[in-house]
Amino acid sequence: MPLTRSSKARSTTLRLSLLITLLAGLLFSGCGPTIYTSNVLSASRSVEAARHVGAATHAPYEFYFAEEHLKKAREEASESNYEAAIEYAKVAKEYSEKARERARAQMRESGR
Repeated sequence: MPLTRSSKARSTTLRLSLLITLLAGLLFSGCGPTIYTSNVLSASRSVEAARHVGAATHAPYEFYFAEEHLKKAREEASESNYEAAIEYAKVAKEYSEKARERARAQMRESGR
């Protein structure tokens, strides 16, 4: 049974869709480590900035939460679980910023 134009077009469209999906998968599979590195460096700098303003003393809960999430991000990355590592790094950055803000506010209140 010969292929009609319609079935040829569907076959070509299907092949093209599969090729695009395959190429996208190959392209994005290599991005995890790069995105992780960017996020963990940013989180690490933020945790250090919080430490520098005394967040460990003035905002211990937020600071500890940030530090532990940064550690967990590194642990997940060591197991090549970059998606989880990226999320942990984002939380670490968020809480280190909260810790830094809280530490600064407490220092202002105490007149330092």
